[in-house]
Amino acid sequence: MRTNTQVLIKALPEDKLTEDHYELVDGVIDEPPEGEVLVQTEAFAITAGTRAGLQGSASYAGAPKTGIVMNGTGVGHVVASKDPAFKEGDAVLGPTGWQQYSVHKGAALSVIDPQDDPIHYLGPLGVNGLTAYFGLFNVGQPSADETVMVSAAAGSVGHLVGQMARIHGCQVVGVAGDDAKNQTLIAQLGFHAAVNYKSADFRALLKEATPKGVDVYFDNTGGPILGAALFRLNVNGRIACCGVVSQYDTSRPEPGPKGIPGLLVNKRINMRGFLVFDFAEQYEAARSDIRGWLGSGELKSLTDEVNGLAAAPGAFVDLLAGGNIGTRVVRL
Repeated sequence: MRTNTQVLIKALPEDKLTEDHYELVDGVIDEPPEGEVLVQTEAFAITAGTRAGLQGSASYAGAPKTGIVMNGTGVGHVVASKDPAFKEGDAVLGPTGWQQYSVHKGAALSVIDPQDDPIHYLGPLGVNGLTAYFGLFNVGQPSADETVMVSAAAGSVGHLVGQMARIHGCQVVGVAGDDAKNQTLIAQLGFHAAVNYKSADFRALLKEATPKGVDVYFDNTGGPILGAALFRLNVNGRIACCGVVSQYDTSRPEPGPKGIPGLLVNKRINMRGFLVFDFAEQYEAARSDIRGWLGSGELKSLTDEVNGLAAAPGAFVDLLAGGNIGTRVVRL
């Protein structure tokens, strides 16, 4: 029997999330039953999408509840196994949640290739990178000479989308709410332009940054940035709807932007939502491409780390306020 420190959901937020919505507890965890595996967490990702689960607006996450471990994807190693497919010491990826130890059926876990950095499975080789890959290429379907616009471009998904589009030969325009982040997008990640949506003249700056209009918009935010993108989209433009981060951490989400459905009709725009799970059968093919880009240095993964379970709630609140750049990871 092991002591298991966990972060539980203490209360569901009615408006903005605070650290007080969580509590740190010490429990115990037994050896795994037959057919299951005990995993010790080494790190987990904090993502904006899990805020939608607390809101009840993410159907795939189920109904929000209190008194349970906060959900999240993590990497760790097997410390005890009663599933022949796993052995002690295996590095694995799975739904560890915010806790030191977790027990899983084997089907919920994936063994990590020893040649890969496990942390990459929380970023470019994990849900974030796969979301970027399939949302851009399968939903957005850019051609090499087109302009791709990305919102929340310095975030865990956005900073990867922009680089993948640049690798594909596209002109890439990022949108973030901080001048320093935008400079990082251009100087370190190869974005061709970046615009601060908090600027008073945001729409004029966006027009200047997209002189040929926008062919593909990868939407992580919804709200006013989506509204601005609609007016820059070219005829036959595509919108890949990935997330709505501007609507998660509030009890008063904004209504949909002007121009829908009028602009969609007039410009023959294809606006499509997606979940990364839609493409599960193609994960390994995508990872092969992503590994190649990481190995060549064409793709850089930015990781924003904090240490310890106690720091996780504050790190989540800060992320929702735009405090991160790249993938926010909690190391235990």
